[in-house]
Amino acid sequence: MKVTFIKPNIGRREHSLYVDEGRMEPLMLGVLAGLTPPDVDVVMYDDRMESIPFDEAADLVAITIETYTARRAYEIAAEYRQRGVPVIMGGMHATLLPEEVAQHADSIFIGDAETLWAQVVEDARRHKLQTIYQAPPGIAQLNNTLPRREIYQGKGYLPMSLMQFTRGCRFACSFCAVSKYFNKTHYIRRVDEVVREIAEQERKFVFFIDDNIATDRKALKELCSALIPLRINWISQASLDVTRDLELMKLMADSGCIGHVMGFESITRASLRDARKAPNLPGFTNYDYEVKVLRDHGMQTWAAFTLGYDNDTYDSILATMEFALQNRFTFAAFNILMPYPNTPLYSKLQKENRLLYDGKWWLHPEYRFNDAAFIPANMTPDELTEACHKARQKFNSIFSLLYRFSDVKTNLRSLWRAASYWRYTTLFRKEVYKKHKMRFGFK
Repeated sequence: MKVTFIKPNIGRREHSLYVDEGRMEPLMLGVLAGLTPPDVDVVMYDDRMESIPFDEAADLVAITIETYTARRAYEIAAEYRQRGVPVIMGGMHATLLPEEVAQHADSIFIGDAETLWAQVVEDARRHKLQTIYQAPPGIAQLNNTLPRREIYQGKGYLPMSLMQFTRGCRFACSFCAVSKYFNKTHYIRRVDEVVREIAEQERKFVFFIDDNIATDRKALKELCSALIPLRINWISQASLDVTRDLELMKLMADSGCIGHVMGFESITRASLRDARKAPNLPGFTNYDYEVKVLRDHGMQTWAAFTLGYDNDTYDSILATMEFALQNRFTFAAFNILMPYPNTPLYSKLQKENRLLYDGKWWLHPEYRFNDAAFIPANMTPDELTEACHKARQKFNSIFSLLYRFSDVKTNLRSLWRAASYWRYTTLFRKEVYKKHKMRFGFK
């Protein structure tokens, strides 16, 4: 028996295919391969940079689907199903909108795969694939399952290993699909299992793709203490309230943490309230304290902003960019507020009749990447799109790159950090222009 795993692309530019330069290993497919019985052949194709050989023999095709890749994932599934190959789809979008995904697959997987994937493979082997498999969210890589990283070889991924320590987040931001998926619950792997996984792979740069690695500070302290002897560098995603625990900040720095993706979301209290961004609100003073703590501990921060709340204006978005530039964040993302299906934000905008593209921007043929998908309160959708793109352009200008690089506390802390700064900032600068206004899907 042979299982083919697929990581879909987002889509294409008007004049050519989009090839992702910031490619990271699809950890979820490596884990699925690790969960697959050893007598089953597995192969993985990454649609972001290689052609999919649709005519190659396969007994089951498994496609991981996100909202942004849904249109392309459905195209891929159709190719295989036309050839009589059964397709199963799973991932965040399949859990958020199972009724939609089921129209494009022979089977859908809702929830986390660890407890039921072996059954899926056995059912496919016996040609008795069920229409729906539903498993609860839970701890990653149960029974110390390790990803089969050999499926990544030769595909040109960035030189970092993706891993996972925790799943879920205790907060409930209105726009966040993670909160909906995990219902404000988090699940934690055993530290010794994580340490073993790091030891059994070659790279010394690790990206923990946790939704919020700081959601349980006690557990994170235990992990950091165990990481110190390994002498690795690592990054993750963390809520800003981690800066209130100076013991943990020091432990992270000592363990090789060089920074996190952090949800600043907005520089105004009113928009933070709209987002229900609980970790950012207590004692809010325009992030003066949080930024100082991050810089004092050498964190090369990726500041993530979400823009388009009812209190936002064209000028406030540009002011957000100036704030990010003044604080010399290593990276910053100026994301348009997106109404992901089945989130509180989506329901609110739907009730107010403010959704665009028939309420399904991820499938609409006229939608383009980075466009606003709803009607903002204080500007037009086009103005919101323009303001966010202008913020990305200025933050990633040559002047900005040079100015941010000059931060002695973060980017100039070591030669390795300085080199990493230029490697990744120039890469993401290119992506700003390549992905803007890109179509979803290839057809």
